[in-house]
Amino acid sequence: MSAAPVDLRAIQAEPSQPRRRTGPGRDWLERIAARRTDGVIIVTSRLSVRQQGQLSARSIPFVVVDPEGEPPPGAASVGATNWHGGLAATRHLLDLGHTRIGMIGGPPDMLCSRARIDGYRAALETAGVAVDPALIKHGDFLVNSGHDYGHELLSLDDPPTAIFAGSDLQAFGVFEAARQRGLRVPEDLSVVGFDDLPLSSSAWPPLTTVRQPLQEMAALAARMVLAMGRGEGAEARRVELATDLVIRESTAPPR
Repeated sequence: MSAAPVDLRAIQAEPSQPRRRTGPGRDWLERIAARRTDGVIIVTSRLSVRQQGQLSARSIPFVVVDPEGEPPPGAASVGATNWHGGLAATRHLLDLGHTRIGMIGGPPDMLCSRARIDGYRAALETAGVAVDPALIKHGDFLVNSGHDYGHELLSLDDPPTAIFAGSDLQAFGVFEAARQRGLRVPEDLSVVGFDDLPLSSSAWPPLTTVRQPLQEMAALAARMVLAMGRGEGAEARRVELATDLVIRESTAPPR
């Protein structure tokens, strides 16, 4: 192998941000081929079968990290246990005594968003709590959608006592919506996020959230690409690393 670097196709800097409407451009494959790239890590994007074929035809190994949709057959990928994260977040709120739990997810066609919402549904159903469609909203993982849908949920005749946001940024938007309505977190409203961004531990109150092992995901993807480039094959074609619930001060039993 040459000394050319592994290319990192990072489409969005922040985890869980809206990724389907931005991309690396139609000519990214040509630019990668022109640079004699040894391998590609494709981050939070959708890889088509045609693009997979173009990379394979050029003998460029690649790994998809946190894929937006289902990776093409045979593509190596690294993700997180989004379903288990959604399950753990919702179970935590149920264990505190909440039964009216709102959910603000990401775009419905994104794999990670669907998995988090499915985990939320599974936790409610296992606990014998009916899933209320009025409590489920689809945002874009950003602050404004957390703020706007937080207001919508809190405006219901029977509002939730807790909200599980599909990203920490959305959770911060819920914080602001609650503040504007004169509600205190967690005394009047419990909030859980997803990602464990650096800001989450220093927010006020510190945010209970589901931690994604982002550094570990990147490191594993790099090892897989380098192994494939050496002809050793990836250590696994599809890998999901465990998420962890980090309990802080934004959740409490309902009043």
